[in-house]
Amino acid sequence: MIVETTIHSFSLWHHFAHKPGFDAIAFAELARSMRFQGISLSLNNENYRHLGGRDTDRMDRLRTYLTTHGMSLEVDTSDTSPGNMSEMLKVAHRMGATSLRTYTRHGGAVGEMMQNTGDDLAAVMQEAADLGVIIVLENHEDFTGPELAKIVERVSHPNLKILYDYGNSQMVLEDPIAALDAVLPHVYSVHFKDHVMIRAEDAGQLTVAGVPVGNGFLPLTELTRRLLDQGLRRFTYENVWAYSAPIQEGRKALNGVNLGEGAFAYLDPPFSPAHVILQQSAFSPQMLVDLEFQALHRGHEGFRRVLRKLGTSGDWDIREIC
Repeated sequence: MIVETTIHSFSLWHHFAHKPGFDAIAFAELARSMRFQGISLSLNNENYRHLGGRDTDRMDRLRTYLTTHGMSLEVDTSDTSPGNMSEMLKVAHRMGATSLRTYTRHGGAVGEMMQNTGDDLAAVMQEAADLGVIIVLENHEDFTGPELAKIVERVSHPNLKILYDYGNSQMVLEDPIAALDAVLPHVYSVHFKDHVMIRAEDAGQLTVAGVPVGNGFLPLTELTRRLLDQGLRRFTYENVWAYSAPIQEGRKALNGVNLGEGAFAYLDPPFSPAHVILQQSAFSPQMLVDLEFQALHRGHEGFRRVLRKLGTSGDWDIREIC
C-alpha cells in the first residue's frame, strides 16, 4: 500500500527560532533528505511564522523549490475569522498549497464557540472553492470529535474537511480513538505525533506533553489502521518534543478515559530532556536545537516503523533524491 508522507514545520520550531540560516527552503531540503514527499508550513503569525516574512518573493521561491522536486505543500493558520481566512486562502493558492489548516480562536461556552466558528467558515467557503483550496479544521485542544463533526456538518461544504490530530483530544479529556471515530468520515489530513500525561504535582497542573514518536502512550498503530481503512493515504509526521499543554478548564473525563491508564498513562519522573521538556527556559538555544534534531530522527524512526507494520510504503526511491 503506497502512502504519501509529509512533515510539519513545527517539528523543527527551535531550528527556525535559533539556528542561523534555517528557513523554509532549508526545511524543505531537510524534508526531502529524509524522504518526505511534502511539507506542512506554519504561517501562524503576522510575519507568516516559518515562511519568515509576508513578501511574495518568499512564497514564490518556496513554491518553485517544491514544484521542481515534486513535493506537496499544506499551510497553517490559526484563526477562523473571515478576514484572516480570506487572506490566507489567497496565500495558500499563490504558494500552491492543497489545503489550509485552521482552528478556532473563539472563547466562551462550547455551543457559542461552535456557532461562531461555523459562521466564520461558512462565510469563506465560496472563496475556498473558487481558489481550489481545501480548508481543514483541526481538533486543536478545544473541541471534542463530535463537536468538530457537528461544525463541519452544519457548514456542509465539499471544501471543508477535518484535520485529525492524534493527541489533541486529550486536552478535552477525550479518548483519541473515540475522537477519531466521531470525525473519521470527514478526515482529510492528520498530524501523526505522540504524547504522555504529566501529573499535576510534577508539572504544576495536569499536563499533556509531547515526546518523540514511539516514546509515548498514544495508540499509534490502531489510529493509523483506522485511517488507512477509511482510505487516508497522506500522513503528516509532527515531532512535538518539548511541547506541552494543560487540560482545558471545565472539561471532565469522557467515557473510556481513565487518568493514569492507556493513552492517559502518566510518565514518571525524573524526566530525561531527550524524552520530554517542561521548562524550555532551563536550556540554551543551542541545546534546544541539538535535542530537537535528535528527537526528530528518533521519532521519524518510530513513525516509519508504524507505517511498515501496517504494510505501507511511504519512502521515495533513494535514486530520486540523490
